[in-house]
Amino acid sequence: MLRQINPMSTPITPYSTSVGQSFPIGPSFSPEGVNFCLFSKNAVWVELLFFNKVEDIEPIQTFRLDASKNKTYHYWHIFVAGVKPGQLYGYRVHGPFEPMLGHRFDSSKILLDPYSKAVSIPKQFNRKAVSKFGKEDAMSLKSVIVDLGLYDWEGDIHPRKAFSSTVIYEMHVGGFTKNPNSGVAPHKRGTFAGLIEKIPYLVELGITAVELLPVFQFDVQDAPEGKSNYWGYSPISFFAPHQGYSTDPENPLKVLDEFRDMVKALHRAGLEVIMDVVFNHTSENHEEGPTYTFRGIDNSIYYILDNDRSKYKNYSGTGNTLNANQAIVRKMIISSLHFWVRDMHVDGFRFDLASILSRDERGNPIENAPIIWDIESDPILAGTKLIAEAWDASGLYQVGNFTGDSWKEWNGRFRDDARSFLRGDKGKVGDFVTRLIGSPDIYGSKNRESEQSINFVTCHDGFTLNDLVSYNIKHNFANGENNRDGHNDNLSWNCGVEGPTDDPEILAIRKRQIKNFFTVTLLSLGAPMLLMGDEILHTQQGNNNAYCQDNELSWFNWDLVEKNEEIFRFVKVLIKKRLLRETSQSTFTLSLKELLTQSKIYWHGIKLHQPDWSPTSLSIAMTVMSLNGKMAMHYLINSYNQNLSFEIPQTIEGISVTWRRWVDTSLDGPCDICLWTEAGNYYETTYEVKSHSIAILFTRIE
Repeated sequence: MLRQINPMSTPITPYSTSVGQSFPIGPSFSPEGVNFCLFSKNAVWVELLFFNKVEDIEPIQTFRLDASKNKTYHYWHIFVAGVKPGQLYGYRVHGPFEPMLGHRFDSSKILLDPYSKAVSIPKQFNRKAVSKFGKEDAMSLKSVIVDLGLYDWEGDIHPRKAFSSTVIYEMHVGGFTKNPNSGVAPHKRGTFAGLIEKIPYLVELGITAVELLPVFQFDVQDAPEGKSNYWGYSPISFFAPHQGYSTDPENPLKVLDEFRDMVKALHRAGLEVIMDVVFNHTSENHEEGPTYTFRGIDNSIYYILDNDRSKYKNYSGTGNTLNANQAIVRKMIISSLHFWVRDMHVDGFRFDLASILSRDERGNPIENAPIIWDIESDPILAGTKLIAEAWDASGLYQVGNFTGDSWKEWNGRFRDDARSFLRGDKGKVGDFVTRLIGSPDIYGSKNRESEQSINFVTCHDGFTLNDLVSYNIKHNFANGENNRDGHNDNLSWNCGVEGPTDDPEILAIRKRQIKNFFTVTLLSLGAPMLLMGDEILHTQQGNNNAYCQDNELSWFNWDLVEKNEEIFRFVKVLIKKRLLRETSQSTFTLSLKELLTQSKIYWHGIKLHQPDWSPTSLSIAMTVMSLNGKMAMHYLINSYNQNLSFEIPQTIEGISVTWRRWVDTSLDGPCDICLWTEAGNYYETTYEVKSHSIAILFTRIE
């Protein structure tokens, strides 16, 4: 494939210019040169700056945009002939510094182009230096000209998997291979290229889609002193991929190729790529934060301001809130999504704090928010997976009520009810069962498919699954915030000992609980999501907010794949059974998911047909029979701290059945789960389910 050169260190001669045009917004590359277009309603005049090297403070050429010639409506534009890929540039935008009116123009700042597809970062860049008002005396970030037409996709196409056939794996690009024990070459660790080498692991696990934590260019310095922003929820650009995930961070063009190489390789393996996108705030933070782009281009347009317009509304919890339903910001968000789908072949998006997209330009919640319908109805985005984190940091909770017909939602109630019931909380059996069958209390009235609910127990934000069963309280002192950060109520249970232990009884309960959570997540109605590393019992030592821990506390520990092979195998078999169609003499061709959705359910307690729905109940059983009458499964769930003996149905609708045991989370591997073809018959009329465990039987009906 063709690779873009990096000519940034080559001196350039003065360029010729013409007026240019107001569309498309951003830099538009052609063989003749580049058309630059920037929106700023309140600017007085604008300068386009060219730089020779990323470390340069002063430009080598400045183009002043004349308002009488280079401005159409509020669009400032100029065409510069002969510009090549790799050219570094930025803007100075002149206007009033009147914070009380919402204006924070500062012509000493070199500003990024919001639409640039690559960002170059000086080695000595300092976030604090660009936070000061006054003459720019520090190295600034630079935008980079890119030719997107050079890449060879080699016939790549989107896998387009249905949500009903999707198992999502939430992962961190850097953390997946950054550990030295990953076996990845040092220069590839923590990069898009490094992830490619580990695709066979993902295929073996059986997941169908990776959901990447933010890969927009983000500000690694937006963290406590001495820490780094590891997760990436601090966007600088909504278009440029993060330079830190490149094998050559000094060449801002290479990261584009490496991102596309990764997407292409994942597609070849049958895996979809979902991006975690952050359109709710930026790294410019509060009014004392740095000025990178939007604040200096037109602060009152891009952000939701408080009644005191020198302040920002802060629905994101990070200091500012993007003005997503402002017309220009809406166009930018749509253009960003177009870029990632059309030019980078991404398959879907998970929208961080998506409820902010439902707020108007004053921050008030609105029905049928324009930006949400823009995204849903856009033809380029048709068929793209859309997932909303349907809440924000100010209490706007929209799970079950998020606008639109195509949006799926992170189901926070699934997480909370599963955690509560499985740890033994009273009064939760009804809620727990409701989550198992697709949360009809939330989604039933909308007449949508069960995959409206994205079911998860853990995600990046909170305890890992291993820590969920090992800690009662958070242990975040390593973050340097005196343990004030992170959630305080995690619905966790340490099973009797806080943190690591050698007690075999405690370890046995923890292992059962981990298998229980995987079983519930992967066998409930809805689209399941797993957290990277849970399948090998990754621990963050009780840290439930490891956003600033770019170290082995967060990195995937490849030594655990072999050490915890029992759990890894358990998860693999569950995923395989969820997705694989089972055939037996051509009489049954339903996948497990299809069985669960196309079925009749009979509820039981320890006695058949006598479910205990009382507030003190901690057990439930159910028989799930396919509508074609060819297959049935029997679930037995016990969250008591004592064993229970459940009656087993000997007939279903008058037909005698012979059961086979598929799952028993109280057993050690490989007896804990098996392939259906290897399952032995179970002839007893009762089944003893150990404390805090789940058993599942199945039968084929002749």
